[in-house]
Amino acid sequence: MSSRPTSKTSGGRKDQRRHERRRAELSISVSTVDGPKVRGQLSFDSADLSEGGAFLCSDLLLEEGELINVEIVLAGHAIRATARVVRTARTTGGQAGMGIEFIRLSDSDRKTLSFGLMTLSAASS
Repeated sequence: MSSRPTSKTSGGRKDQRRHERRRAELSISVSTVDGPKVRGQLSFDSADLSEGGAFLCSDLLLEEGELINVEIVLAGHAIRATARVVRTARTTGGQAGMGIEFIRLSDSDRKTLSFGLMTLSAASS
């Protein structure tokens, strides 16, 4: 039996998240890995964050499967990771954006992320 939370996404797909998401309004810098699709860096606001990924709020959507480099400042520390765009949401009444999954994250950055998420939980209690 799986211990992963599952639910249906707005697109009808099954949600297969492995990590609990926390509401987090953070600025996240993004640059693409695979070439000049995005020159320089873009900054996105996040709606939520977990040890496995984040949802980036934006009307500008990258393609599903695209690899990106992200930098998140959390609890005063910069966390750098490589992530993959795993879903996009184009909505008229809700929040448009992209779900990303962290695929490369150093042990040090993973610990910083975990600590930062605990700090977010404590602040919202």
